[in-house]
Amino acid sequence: MSAKPIVNTRLHHNAHVTTDMAAVREFYEDVIGFPLVATWCEKTDLFGKVRTYMHCFFEIGDGECLAFFQFQDEEDQQEFGPELPLSGFRHLAMKVDQEAQDGIRDRLAAAGYEAPDTYILNHGYCQSLYVFDPAKLLIEFTVDCEDMEQINAERKADAHSELERWLAGDHSPNNEAYHR
Repeated sequence: MSAKPIVNTRLHHNAHVTTDMAAVREFYEDVIGFPLVATWCEKTDLFGKVRTYMHCFFEIGDGECLAFFQFQDEEDQQEFGPELPLSGFRHLAMKVDQEAQDGIRDRLAAAGYEAPDTYILNHGYCQSLYVFDPAKLLIEFTVDCEDMEQINAERKADAHSELERWLAGDHSPNNEAYHR
C-alpha cells in the first residue's frame, strides 16, 4: 500500500446543538476556560425554511473552536438537535498536559460536577478525565503517558495488520500499554 500524503489542515470547529446556551457558555468559559470568541445571530433559509438561530464559538486553542447552535423555534430545535443517547463512545477528546487536566478537574469539582457526570479512566497509553457538558456532549481531557511517541510508532507500524486481524475475527487485545 503506497503512502498517501497527509493533508495539511487543522480543525476549524466542531459543532453541536444545545437548548441552553447560557449553561454551555458558563461551562466552557467559566469552568473549563475556553473563551467565547464569537456569537453569530442569524436568520436564513436553510433546508427549505427560514430559521432563526445563534451560533457560539469557544476557542480551544490555535484558533480552533467548539461551536454550539441554539434555535429560536422549538420545532427547528427538535429537527436539528434531537437528543442523542448518552454514550462514552461518542465524545470529543482534547489533549492537555497534567497541570491543565488537574485544573479542569478542580474547577469541575468546585462547580458541582461529580460522578457520574465526571470520571477518570486510565487507558494505559493516556489518562483521561471525562465530563458531560450541559448540552450532553461528552468531553475528554487526555494526558499522554511519558512513552507515547514509542507507543504511537508501534501502533502506526501495525495499524493495517491489526485492522485486518480484527476484521478477520481475531479479537484478542493488543493494548500492552496497560502492562508497561
